[in-house]
Amino acid sequence: QEIISGRVTEISKDYVTIDIGFKAQGLIPITEFQNELGECDVHVGDAVEVYVDALEAEDGVTLLSKDKAVKLRVWETIGQIHEEGGTVRGTIIARIKGGLSVDIGVKAFLPGSQVDLRPVRNLDKLLGEKFDFRILKFNQKRGNIVLSRRALLEVDREVKRKRTLEVLAEGATIVGHVKNIT
Repeated sequence: QEIISGRVTEISKDYVTIDIGFKAQGLIPITEFQNELGECDVHVGDAVEVYVDALEAEDGVTLLSKDKAVKLRVWETIGQIHEEGGTVRGTIIARIKGGLSVDIGVKAFLPGSQVDLRPVRNLDKLLGEKFDFRILKFNQKRGNIVLSRRALLEVDREVKRKRTLEVLAEGATIVGHVKNIT
């Protein structure tokens, strides 16, 4: 799995030709460079990162992929964030068995128990919402990422709790909401 830099040397109807410096040029289907409108987003002379799919395949052509290079970079970035204990921003894209699917550049799993501090009855209302998440598990070989929103909410709740306890004193007047009457 190697990502290398190359330079666009030619753009045809079907392929973008990339000079990767091995005294060889590689081909990438033009569809990997098209935007939503079907227009090519690359020009001759542009530098691009590519993944080497096959050096000199059966027909002597080196096959490259821009999409795989982008995905590998995303995995590298997410792995680094996981190691540093950071957060990732993602969009909830689907409800799946046991929780939600989240797009963070690649698909990740958000268990139902990790969505909020309390159980959420209607997970469908969260579809399309963007949140920050902590990465609980990361396994690139298996393509497995498990996220938690709850972990971040617990930290936030603890900070607010400490702030409240600092201002609590006998005789103090504090504004609050009635939560329960027993």
